[in-house]
Amino acid sequence: MTDYNIDELVNTIDFNKGKFNDIGNGILLTNKEIEVLDRYNIPYKKCTSLKDIIFEIESIINELDIMDEDLEEISMSISERDYYQNTNK
Repeated sequence: MTDYNIDELVNTIDFNKGKFNDIGNGILLTNKEIEVLDRYNIPYKKCTSLKDIIFEIESIINELDIMDEDLEEISMSISERDYYQNTNK
């Protein structure tokens, strides 16, 4: 069995990437989402909803015909958050 040093493992985690930021219009994005959106020059600050951001992401994916794991990941994450925020329970 392999021994792990928990302190070392915890120190390698970047907790700031998951921190939410209010970008306006009631939209919350994590630092990682903002980093990826900035990388592709997606104008998330001009969006009025999570759906608008998802649309912008999908446009970039289709326009560039790329398969970027980070872009796909944040698209799914934002889509899931939008679903849970806007679904009547």
